[in-house]
Amino acid sequence: MESLDIIKIAAAVLALAVAIIGHEIMHGWVAYMYGDTTAKNAGRLTINPISHVDLVGTILVPAALYFLPMLFGAQSGFLFGWAKPVPINTRTVIQNGGYNGAMQVDLAGIVYNFTLAVFASIAIIAMAQPTVDDSITYILAYIFIYQLLIINVVLAVFNLLPIPQFDGAHFLAHLSLKYGVNKVAEFFYKYESYGIIFVLVLLMTPLKDYVLILPVQLVLSLLLSQ
Repeated sequence: MESLDIIKIAAAVLALAVAIIGHEIMHGWVAYMYGDTTAKNAGRLTINPISHVDLVGTILVPAALYFLPMLFGAQSGFLFGWAKPVPINTRTVIQNGGYNGAMQVDLAGIVYNFTLAVFASIAIIAMAQPTVDDSITYILAYIFIYQLLIINVVLAVFNLLPIPQFDGAHFLAHLSLKYGVNKVAEFFYKYESYGIIFVLVLLMTPLKDYVLILPVQLVLSLLLSQ
């Protein structure tokens, strides 16, 4: 494996860790602002990656997405994954902040990812593309920031989708409960255990081109056109 490949992998792994760990911490932090100490008591409001690693979401899925296409002679696809969910006592949040507080907790990770993507896009626009004459440090920094941009946009868009277990579904459930449309929340709660099936169907069918890849491309185009 060439040194540039190693740099790309290291930058991608680091960017993914920053994106998914920060995403989970923000859920717990906003819940803490509404009096829910569950995440804090569990030691999850920490940047220590060991506390957030999920064997499947943090290691196996990203590795498969990165290396499997290369085995078939294709370029590696987009990197995606998740950290171990931060525990939240939604009842405490709703008791102290109402459904608006719950919806803020739902969107906290997405806002974090979009914010990082904005700052990464500004940095990428300001930086010159690295050349063979640049230092390893500069090349690593550029690739890291570029990966940070891509990964955070993918995570934000993905989590906005109304898939059971995902932030978008939690937000819609709490929004529907706020206005007394309980059937919507009941639907998401009923199928929450099937969330991974919805994800697999999405990723393994042409549906992903329209509900994931196209929105990601549109957001990236908007951010990089500053």
